[in-house]
Amino acid sequence: MQTKINWIGLAAGITTIVVIIASFFYPWWQVTAWGGRITVNLSPVNTNFNFLGTSFTVPLISALNLVSILTLVACSIAMLIYSVAPAKAYSKNLLGFAYKKPLFSLLFFIIVLFAVTIIIQVLFGFNVPLVGSSTVILPENMTLGVNISVLILAGFQWPFGLAMVAAGLCIAARLYHKKVVAQVFPAATQAPTLALTTATAS
Repeated sequence: MQTKINWIGLAAGITTIVVIIASFFYPWWQVTAWGGRITVNLSPVNTNFNFLGTSFTVPLISALNLVSILTLVACSIAMLIYSVAPAKAYSKNLLGFAYKKPLFSLLFFIIVLFAVTIIIQVLFGFNVPLVGSSTVILPENMTLGVNISVLILAGFQWPFGLAMVAAGLCIAARLYHKKVVAQVFPAATQAPTLALTTATAS
């Protein structure tokens, strides 16, 4: 039986690892206000807040980040193992476990992001843009009756785009799996057939 590598799966596993590492240093989405005095950095791997130069995290969110890190690490390892031996008996199970995880992380992140912006609008009465800039006037009950306008800048950062690439590669690896296996097994399946034909003829 010849050896075959799922190169798309290999690229998917490596890209997922790069996403994990990059997300420790760069957020998927960032919003800043008051000229950077307030910053919110969001990603499934590392979510933190900065207020007047002081950086802090929320324990519950940090716990969710840890779960996401472990999930993505397990996904990338499973994808790499599968990719170098896609015809093994256990490989399809590894692929089935791994290929959906980056997509689920991406979708969950987008859903949470939309939910947060809606909650802010409902509770505080102003909109936080997903992309671009917006000048908002803070509610008077927050400013003791003083009119205060704040420039808010928000946008997706490059690790978010890389996460989309990783999710796409994982799905492509799943779609490519049948072709890889078909290229591995013909020689192995034809030999028994040939032997059976010879035995029948004799």
